[in-house]
Amino acid sequence: MIEIGQQQTVTVIQSQDRRYYIQDPVWGEIPLVDAPTSLPSDNRLQVFIYQTESGLVATEQLPLVQAGECATLEVEAINEMGAFLGWGMKKQLLLPFSEQHNPVLIGEKCVVYVDVDPTTHRLVATSYIERHLPETSVYYRAQQAVSLRVLKATQLGYKVIVDDSVIGLLFHSDVLFPIHYGQQIKGFIKQVRSDGKLDLCMQLVSRQALDKLSQTILSWLIEQGGTGTLTDKSTPTAIAKQFGVSKSSYKKALGKLYKQRRIEISDDCIRLVNNDGD
Repeated sequence: MIEIGQQQTVTVIQSQDRRYYIQDPVWGEIPLVDAPTSLPSDNRLQVFIYQTESGLVATEQLPLVQAGECATLEVEAINEMGAFLGWGMKKQLLLPFSEQHNPVLIGEKCVVYVDVDPTTHRLVATSYIERHLPETSVYYRAQQAVSLRVLKATQLGYKVIVDDSVIGLLFHSDVLFPIHYGQQIKGFIKQVRSDGKLDLCMQLVSRQALDKLSQTILSWLIEQGGTGTLTDKSTPTAIAKQFGVSKSSYKKALGKLYKQRRIEISDDCIRLVNNDGD
């Protein structure tokens, strides 16, 4: 049985008038639009199947997003039904007014989840991502590389979509550079909490990298005459600009140097204990 809104491999039949179609036990004949001039020897093709005004159709063209996935798409038109998003197909994807978390404008980009309407069987978008994606997962481990899509800013950091499948949290202290809604970035699982929620980071810090960062901080302090104004209270942006690391990594390095009695830390500065290069 075919799956609406998904790419899948199917057997294509050629009729006597050289039309191509798929025979499905539930949906009957599904025409193949933009048909190829010839078929592979086994008559098997990868196609994407979706609903149009005239019924289900199959195409070899692949959209930017399929049913059950998230994407950042641009608003190309708006009418009385809602907004229409560009998704790599001839006919735009509908984002109904009722599925808009905030009203959108033409030219804006919005993060959406794509689903199949159970009544019309048409693909529709929604910006109510948290209705569709869980906030816990048992499939990830610490330090695993993942793809992150920025969903929204919070007091603690940013809610992000991990691999377009689960929602996690990227703390402000683990942000390396300014990020914005809808942006895709590379990241890592910082930890999987006991309740299954995911904490993310943009940079992994090994012991060797932490040692190197500690030495870099010491060298910087020497250049500054033994005192620096970047403390564990400084902004992530200021820290990243100077050292190219997250605030979380910087605080770990400061903590290590403090335990080694190499530096003193106050609210407004850090200071070498011995201003002699040690």
